[in-house]
Amino acid sequence: MPPGAPRSGERNGTEPVAEPCKTVDAAITRAFALLGKRWTGPIVAVLIEDPVHFADLHRAIPGISERMLSARLTELGAAGLVVREVAEGPPPRVSYRLTETGGALEPALKELAAWAERHLP
Repeated sequence: MPPGAPRSGERNGTEPVAEPCKTVDAAITRAFALLGKRWTGPIVAVLIEDPVHFADLHRAIPGISERMLSARLTELGAAGLVVREVAEGPPPRVSYRLTETGGALEPALKELAAWAERHLP
């Protein structure tokens, strides 16, 4: 190396150059793009147990509007996590349930809930 040339990790031979940090994993980015939206976690958590009618789901999540609930359920349906089912009869009743893919989130949600109990007072 010629005299005065910057060494690896240095600029102009004096200032250290910060090494880039690890880039975020693409799978984590996709998961949080979907599940990190407001209200999505509580919706999935309610649906973990059993299929739920729209009105009951709305009552189970205080503060969510019907419009927002409908929008989130549509997104979760498009992602393959939730299925909308319509029961015949007057009046028709709409319920939602998790698909097998959505149900596979149960262990992660339970672990997240346990973490929150321990670390978020």
